Amino acid sequence: MQRIILVSSVILLFTSCSAGKHIVDNSEYNFRSVNALPDYGNLNYWAAHPWKHDPSDSVPLPLQKNYQPDSTIDIFFLYPTSYTDRTMPYGWNAPIDDSAINRKTDYNSILYQASIFNEAGRVFAPRYRQANYFAYFPSDTAAALAAFDTAYNDIKNAFEYYLEHYNAGRPIVIAAHSQGSTHAKRLIKEFFDGKPLQNRLVAAYIVGMPLEQDYFSNIPPCNTALQTGCVCSWRTFKDGYTDEFVSKENFQAIVTNPLTWDTAQPSVSRKTNEGSILLKFNKIKKRVAGATVHENILWTAKPHFFGNIFLKTPNYHIADYNFYYMSVRKNVQQRINAFWKK
Repeated sequence: MQRIILVSSVILLFTSCSAGKHIVDNSEYNFRSVNALPDYGNLNYWAAHPWKHDPSDSVPLPLQKNYQPDSTIDIFFLYPTSYTDRTMPYGWNAPIDDSAINRKTDYNSILYQASIFNEAGRVFAPRYRQANYFAYFPSDTAAALAAFDTAYNDIKNAFEYYLEHYNAGRPIVIAAHSQGSTHAKRLIKEFFDGKPLQNRLVAAYIVGMPLEQDYFSNIPPCNTALQTGCVCSWRTFKDGYTDEFVSKENFQAIVTNPLTWDTAQPSVSRKTNEGSILLKFNKIKKRVAGATVHENILWTAKPHFFGNIFLKTPNYHIADYNFYYMSVRKNVQQRINAFWKK
């Protein structure tokens, strides 16, 4: 049975998003049909797709001059929860075509997270009937599990459609955050772990959710920056803080340092961080956050940016990717280069 994992309150660091002229809104359709199966032959049911212009195509202004995208690699990205209304107006699962939820997805996670990978390869991000945020700590466990299954089945159908119609034998990077990582674990287990498709897995970035060391039978943790066919994972908290739900975990989680990418270098200061993306997408801020592997989580000293005095939460879940934007962007390219050399 899928484990229900408590996720504590998230910070509001990136709730107001704008990317200027590089963004086109593709979410103006709203049929509110929770039970309707998504048709992945319709581009509206993809939050990101190489055949349409979407927020994942956005490139921060300082990077645009040398931007050289690759089309020989595919990135399959699973976004985090956008359906966060405690009242659950649509029930346990969000309708796939709700325009407000989709705009929240597109101008938050697709823009600020999926865009990390847009130079490394073609970005695919299927819309799915995501489980409500509060399914992670439910009063009705059976209903919550059913909601996660509904969401996963959409993702599974999207991935099968992608393999049949778009992949054409390309190597694949799986990237995900939060609820997306909940589903990415299942997807990799079902389609890659010990299966022929494992040979095409460049790497997986399963971020924001705990990933047990022994969850996969044949896919190891990434222990160096150039290792391929492996998985990276981390959850970011303030230095010295361990949340109650982490303390209750009875397993050892994979924790990757997203600045060193090397288990032999588990701690590094923020001075080595080449760039984070915070509220202003077109501004890359250096030396914002460090990274120290501590038991099942990643610690950083309080992020260094103007206005951080107002950052009170010690849980940096929403910024798991954003704090390490440039480092992840660089690392995925390193792993792709290593994959081709192999």
